[in-house]
Amino acid sequence: QSVPQQKLLTWLSVLECVEVFAEMGTARVWGEMGRWTIIVLIQLAKAILRLLLLLWYKAGIQTSPPIVPLNREQQQPLHPQDMEDSSTGKDQTYIGRRSSRVVRSLQNTPSLQSRHWGSPQQREESQNRRAEEMNQPPTPLGLQETVAESIYITRPLLHLLSLGLWGQRSWKPWLLSAVLDISSLSLLSDLKDLNRREQAELRRRTILLLYYLLRSPFYDRYSEGRILFLLRLLADYVPGVGYVTRPLMDYLPAWQKIYFYNWG
Repeated sequence: QSVPQQKLLTWLSVLECVEVFAEMGTARVWGEMGRWTIIVLIQLAKAILRLLLLLWYKAGIQTSPPIVPLNREQQQPLHPQDMEDSSTGKDQTYIGRRSSRVVRSLQNTPSLQSRHWGSPQQREESQNRRAEEMNQPPTPLGLQETVAESIYITRPLLHLLSLGLWGQRSWKPWLLSAVLDISSLSLLSDLKDLNRREQAELRRRTILLLYYLLRSPFYDRYSEGRILFLLRLLADYVPGVGYVTRPLMDYLPAWQKIYFYNWG
């Protein structure tokens, strides 16, 4: 990845990290008008950055989060003792004579902070596999797939526009957004030879279609009563589950009011 492309990904990641906080903070300070203004500005900025990545830098199917979080356990450097033993040719593992099981020798056991519970070979294979996944180039997109990804990127802006035209209680924004999401996934379904990150992203987008059950006005008219009834039933008759379901019932109304939780 080039430096400008990496900067775009960084800014996109920052926007996704602060969008909920920005919406809630602006609503508290400037009210509903300020809240919807910041929502539009953030979604517009995200769409511009994503379109630049798609059309200019040919970034392919864009994943969420844009930058893969650092796995500190896998990125942890080798213990100095391991490096010293490796350089001096000492064996780091012991193979059992009867079981043939590979275990780390006691003299090469690292400190507790840097210890992992697999063999050195497993750790090395995991690191190599992760590095290979990170370095895989994006799958080239044809015209159909580029249109599909563009639909997915611009869907939030079209949804906001439809909310402004028809209001939050109308079914038209909900239906428009659903049609755009399903159309994008349908057009991308013909794409073959995707790398693992892209396959995981398409699975994530498919699972997120379940959010339409929790989005207004469908949630207000159909889902709310059934979901609350199910949660209350679990809390009353399944021991221990109430510690999770009761706070969830209290949280759902607040969750519903935050646009970026629902539609972002």
